[in-house]
Amino acid sequence: MNSDASRRRDVTVADVARAAQVSKAQAARALGNYGAVSDDVRERVLAAAEELDYRPNELARSMNTGKSHTIGVVVGDIENPHFGLATRGITDTAKRSGFNVILINTDEDTAAEIDAVRVLLDKRVDGLIVAPASSVETHHLRRVHESGRPLVLLDRKAPGLDVHTVAVDMEGISHDSTTYLINSGHRRIAFISTLRTDGPYRDGMPLDSSQISDRRDGMKRAFVEADLELPDDLIRLNAGDAESIKKITRELLQRPDPATAIIASDGLIGLSVVEAIQELDLSIPQDVSFLMYDDFAWTRLTTPPLTVIAQPVYDMGVAAAEALIRQIEGRKMPAADPEFMAELIRRGSVAAPKAIDVDH
Repeated sequence: MNSDASRRRDVTVADVARAAQVSKAQAARALGNYGAVSDDVRERVLAAAEELDYRPNELARSMNTGKSHTIGVVVGDIENPHFGLATRGITDTAKRSGFNVILINTDEDTAAEIDAVRVLLDKRVDGLIVAPASSVETHHLRRVHESGRPLVLLDRKAPGLDVHTVAVDMEGISHDSTTYLINSGHRRIAFISTLRTDGPYRDGMPLDSSQISDRRDGMKRAFVEADLELPDDLIRLNAGDAESIKKITRELLQRPDPATAIIASDGLIGLSVVEAIQELDLSIPQDVSFLMYDDFAWTRLTTPPLTVIAQPVYDMGVAAAEALIRQIEGRKMPAADPEFMAELIRRGSVAAPKAIDVDH
C-alpha cells in the first residue's frame, strides 16, 4: 500500500504525456490550462492524468504561471477564539475561490511576525493577510506593499500604511461600554490586556496596538465626558498566561481602593478573570461587575450570562479574504469598504457597585 502511494505521488507530466501519447509540452499546457491545446489532446491528457492519479507539482506550476493559488495569513494568537473565527472566515472564502491558506502564529511578537512574512514570501504566496502585532513597527509590511504584493490588514490598523484594512471602530464601542459602566455607578473601572509594554501603564503613554490604543482612548473620552478622571492605576497591560491574569485580577480586587468593574480585552483573558473572581469567593455582579470583548458560547452559559462586546469576527475574515483575492486577481476594489461595527450586548454581569460601609 505504501509503495502504491509512493508511486502515485511520483507520477510526472512526462508519465501523463506518455500515457496520452502526446508531447510533454502539450501535456503541460493541457494540465496547466495555458497556451493552445486542441480539445482532443486536452481530453486525452486529462483522462490519463485521472487514470494515473496525477498530482501537479505546485511549486513548478507557480514558477510557470507566477501564481501559487495560496495566501498567507499571519495572526497573533491562534489559541484566542477571536483569531480562530476570523481564520475560519478566511479559509472558507479562500477555498471557494480555489486558494489554499498557510497560517502562521506569532504569539503577538513583532520579530516572529517579520520572520513569518519572510517565510510566506519565500513560499511564493500570492498575497498576505496580517493582523499586525504592532501598529508602529511595520517596516516589513511597508516593504511588502511597496513590492506590489497584495496585502490586507486584519483587526488592527497601521497608520501611514495605505493598504486595505478590515477592522472595527474600537474607540467608539469602548466609549459606549465605558459610559454604560459609569452610568451604572462605577468609577473604579479596570482594563486588562496582554499588550506588551516597557513597564506599567502611564497616562498618555503611546501604545503599539491600534486596538488597545483605541480602547484606551474610548475609555478616556467616556470619563472626560462624565467629568471624571480615568483611573490609570487600574489599567493593566502585559498580562501573560492564565496565572498572570489571575494574579492581576486578585490585585485589582484586593487593593485598598479596589476595582468595582473589570473589562477584559479578549475572551482568553475573560476566562481567567472569571476564574479568579470565583476563587476569591466573590460574585458577579454583586461584588464586581464584568464586561469583556468578544461574544463566545461560554459567555452565555455562566451564571449570570456575561455582558460582552460582540464583533462580527467571521464576517471580517470573509471580507479580508475577499479583498485580498480581488487584489490578486486584479479586479477593481469597491468604492467604499464594508463598515464593521461592534455591539454591546447587555446581559447579567453589570450592576451598580456594592455600597461602601463608611464605618469601616
